[in-house]
Amino acid sequence: MQHELELGGKMKPHIELIMALPDESQGLFEQAGIQVHYSGIGKVNAAFKAFEVIQKTGCNAILNLGSAGSSVFATHDLIEVSSFVQRDMDVSPLGFAVGTTPMDDEYAAAIDLERYFQSLAQGICGTGDSFETGPARVACDLVDMEGYALAKVCKKLDVAFWSVKYISDGANQTAHLDWHENLAIGAKKLLALYQRYL
Repeated sequence: MQHELELGGKMKPHIELIMALPDESQGLFEQAGIQVHYSGIGKVNAAFKAFEVIQKTGCNAILNLGSAGSSVFATHDLIEVSSFVQRDMDVSPLGFAVGTTPMDDEYAAAIDLERYFQSLAQGICGTGDSFETGPARVACDLVDMEGYALAKVCKKLDVAFWSVKYISDGANQTAHLDWHENLAIGAKKLLALYQRYL
């Protein structure tokens, strides 16, 4: 895949696509001949998959598409992530703010991303190893379970990273039901975005 933009004067990016689960693509990307790397759920699986994809493909950019919950944005919106935070990092008993990783000066809190999809609204995404059904403890506009880890691996390995989330639910008590119901709509919207830009 190639895009008109260049990365800081370097060659045009070789972009690989990562999603968490086949449920999020509904097989539509494969039917369109687009390769998807599936990470599995959670930060550990996501970090491993990002590293594996970068090592095996030699890509210099990764695009993450997937679902997210939000009480800020409307269900069915597509949101480009402007930065990722860890909503489940809590070392507050030692005096650190919730969301801050101790002794990690480079990416202790937020990981900021460059903009790619100019037509989309942007928001801060809180990543954590839990399916959020209430307010996150760290300030964020939407929540997922993989993005921070993907972003951190890419930053550490000097690989460009972009992320777009389909808002599948309100991150509330009915989130698990809404997530299942809305995945097919989300897959179609994400595929249309991919085909438009890439």
